[in-house]
Amino acid sequence: EWLPLPGAIEAIARLCQAGWHIAIASNQSGLGRGLFDLATLNQMHDKMNKMLAAAGGRVDAIFFCPHLPQDNCQCRKPLPGLFEQIGERFGIDLNQVHAVGDTLRDAQAASMAGCQTHLVCTGKSEGYSSTQAPENFPSGTLVHENLLAFADWVLASGETAKPPSATGASR
Repeated sequence: EWLPLPGAIEAIARLCQAGWHIAIASNQSGLGRGLFDLATLNQMHDKMNKMLAAAGGRVDAIFFCPHLPQDNCQCRKPLPGLFEQIGERFGIDLNQVHAVGDTLRDAQAASMAGCQTHLVCTGKSEGYSSTQAPENFPSGTLVHENLLAFADWVLASGETAKPPSATGASR
């Protein structure tokens, strides 16, 4: 069952209301392992989309890799394939995209694709310092306490919204 982290729905809604676009890049090897099917994944996405809509937010696109690690595909993070697909789909320069994630794989994939990497200290990175990225993260990775702190940072930066801001999610 999918449950949002505290503040995540509000963060995405605030970014959307400020004109930002959101795309999700997610490893979903549970599909390849047979742990759940596409209908179940779609139900989780529907639940998320309904919660976002109720808060005034949305996700513009969800890109996921269903492959197992040993499948050697190009879309499984830490490879940049999902982010490249986002760039192609929306016709955007990934150097202008903020990519937010909670794992090293998220940051590596985003960095290889040319995105500005952001680490949130929730989910799989709960307990990390919110002042500095670990040494093994790509250079220039910015760290935020959570997705709401990232949204506050973006909105306070005065940066003009650009299509889509990619967010990493892993399972």
